[in-house]
Amino acid sequence: MTDPLFFADDLGEPWPAVGDQIELGGDDGRHAAVVRRTRPGEMIMVGDGCGRGVRGSVVAVQKSGLQVEVTELLTAPEPRRRIVAVQALAKGDRSELAVEMLTEAGVAEIVPWMASRSVVRWSGERAAKSLSRWRSTVREAAKQSRRLQVPAVSDVVSTRELLTMINAGDRTLVLHEEADRWLSELAIADRESVMIIIGPEGGIAPEELEAFTAAGAEPVLISDGVLRTSTAGVVAVAGLLLR
Repeated sequence: MTDPLFFADDLGEPWPAVGDQIELGGDDGRHAAVVRRTRPGEMIMVGDGCGRGVRGSVVAVQKSGLQVEVTELLTAPEPRRRIVAVQALAKGDRSELAVEMLTEAGVAEIVPWMASRSVVRWSGERAAKSLSRWRSTVREAAKQSRRLQVPAVSDVVSTRELLTMINAGDRTLVLHEEADRWLSELAIADRESVMIIIGPEGGIAPEELEAFTAAGAEPVLISDGVLRTSTAGVVAVAGLLLR
């Protein structure tokens, strides 16, 4: 079984070398020591969340965290393509389920989108709390899937702001059940950056789809049915990665 992964708030500079000892403190350190009951001699991975990490043997355990001797230096592999997922806000736990699966699938960034048909609206204190919850979900999903690179979660964007992002990006795909082309039919280079737009439960409004298309986005099909907003994104990402 793969060694468990934890994230350290600060692994220090210069970067640790094999044979060095590091401390895993903070929330992850306390969780590893108290909740997981990690014991001396166990092997774990410690990452910085930005693509670098170490593997090491636990040499000491305190309630505040762990002392780890570094045995191997780790670096996240270069992705075949950078995928940005624009996830429309959804009610209940649908949004968090979506970002959890998108993280596990391997996206580089997640952009919360307040679509015109989003039932949930983010503003003020609610926006700050919801964004914090998304970022916490992404961090935990990265640990669960042993990803050294934690996807960035941007501030929530409006449709107008999203249009600017389409104009600035390499390629944008809009998941839509009325599209006339399948994702599998598109020619996409390995290193091409791709942004996918995932609509809310009520679907992408016609005026939004028209604006996205006018800005250069390509509507695509990923299923012969209508998928939930919480599953459509991970299906699209899998389609891009497994080509």
